[in-house]
Amino acid sequence: MSDDYALEVDSVTAYYGSRRILDDVSLRVGYGEIMVIMGGSGSGKSTLLRHMLALNKLAAGSIRVLGLNIARATGEELHKLRRDIGVAFQSGALLSSLTVGENVALPLREHTDLNDNIVQISAKLKLEVVNLGGFDQLYPAQLSGGMIKRAALARALAMDPKLLFFDEPSAGLDPVVSSELDDLILKLRNSLKMTIVVVTHELESAFKIADRITVLDHGRILISGTVDEVRNSTIARVQDLLQRRSRPSELSADDYLERLTAHVKRA
Repeated sequence: MSDDYALEVDSVTAYYGSRRILDDVSLRVGYGEIMVIMGGSGSGKSTLLRHMLALNKLAAGSIRVLGLNIARATGEELHKLRRDIGVAFQSGALLSSLTVGENVALPLREHTDLNDNIVQISAKLKLEVVNLGGFDQLYPAQLSGGMIKRAALARALAMDPKLLFFDEPSAGLDPVVSSELDDLILKLRNSLKMTIVVVTHELESAFKIADRITVLDHGRILISGTVDEVRNSTIARVQDLLQRRSRPSELSADDYLERLTAHVKRA
C-alpha cells in the first residue's frame, strides 16, 4: 500500500451466497487519473464498485480509499471519508420530491454548517459546471435522461470531492449526449485534477476518456493497462469483448431439446 495512489484494491474476493463474484482482484488508481473498469454483464464490475464504496463487506483482501483501509475503518472514519468522495449513480438517484437545486444542495446541508445563501450559490455553481445553469427550480421528472445524468454529477461534485465514482455514465443516452458527457468528465479531470473511476461497458466512451482500463470477466481481471495496451491485447477474451464477439453457448439447441424432452417424459 502506498500514499501515491488514490485507490488501492488488493486481492479482493467477494461472494453472493456460495457464488464467487470477484476472484483475487487487484488494481491501483493514481491521483489525477481516470480509470475505466469495464466488462460484460455479470463480469463483477458493479460488485467491485460497491466494495470500493464500502457498501459491501469484503470476504477477503483489502481496499484503501484516499489512504484509508475501509475494511478496518470506524463508522466515523467512513463518514469523514465520504465527504471526499462523489458518486454519480447510473440511474441518477435524484430525489423526486426535491428540485434539481435542492438535490445538489443536499450533501452540503447534510455535511456542512454553511448558511443557506452560500449553499444555494454553491449548488447553482455546480449546476453551471455541468451546463445546467438555470435549471435549479425544475424537478427530476422534468429532465431528460442526459440532464438527469448531469444533475447527478453536479450533486456528486457538491462537496468538491478528491475522488469521483461514475457508474455507467453513457447508459441509455444517445451518442451525442454521451459524447458531451465524456467531454465533461475529461474537463473535470483536467481542470480540477480530480481522480475519477468510471464503470462502463461502452467501448467508445472508455477509449475516449480513460488513462488506463481494467477489464473484468467472470470476476477476474483479464488486463489492466493503457488504452493502447488493451486495444492491442493478445488475450482472446479481451478481443472478444472489444470486437463484441459472442461466446459459444454452454448448451446447444440439440442438447436443450433432448433434456427438455427427457424432463417432460419423467413428468
